[in-house]
Amino acid sequence: MDALYLSLLTRDQVDAAVALDRQCLGGLWTEDGYLREIDSPNSTLLALTAAAGDGETSLAGLGCLWMILDEAHITTLAVHPAQRGRGLGQLLLTALMQAAWHHQMHWATLEVRASNRAAIALYQKFGFTDVGLRPRYYQNPEEDALILWRRGLQEPDFSDTLRQWWGWVGDRHRQHGWHLIPAQSPTQKEAGDLGFSAIPLDIGIFS
Repeated sequence: MDALYLSLLTRDQVDAAVALDRQCLGGLWTEDGYLREIDSPNSTLLALTAAAGDGETSLAGLGCLWMILDEAHITTLAVHPAQRGRGLGQLLLTALMQAAWHHQMHWATLEVRASNRAAIALYQKFGFTDVGLRPRYYQNPEEDALILWRRGLQEPDFSDTLRQWWGWVGDRHRQHGWHLIPAQSPTQKEAGDLGFSAIPLDIGIFS
């Protein structure tokens, strides 16, 4: 069974992050950009590392959100092409929403290419709704962006919603033979920055 490590991105992973960014996002951020996100107190930058049975590791995905007042702005969600279709985007989105909830954000928002039906379907599954359009927001190729919002992150029942989402993640990853491990880097931000202490471990995701 292959292992997945979910953690905050470290400086040692920045080169791999830039390479994945170029492959998936067309070079959205540079090395300096990722270093700024790591250091920013208003940013949560996640890394999803895959470890094969032979011990070889690779960066399988990235996710980032900015915390602006009571709004979580999801800026990046990328999965390595070789790992797509295995539920990793769903995992990263769940972890980002967990972090937003943990940091007392009330809203979550993001932009997505209007033609990216798979991503839009994923976001809608997580309760995001279309609230607007940014014309010609993307380049190479030029395309409009849909603006999506998700309300209610601090409503009393949102912790139950998170539990449901982690249940989906656990079911999907068991189907694909993944073993998910939440890893924290004590050299970065304080322990518990992602709110992992509140993840319902009893549903079997991390076992």
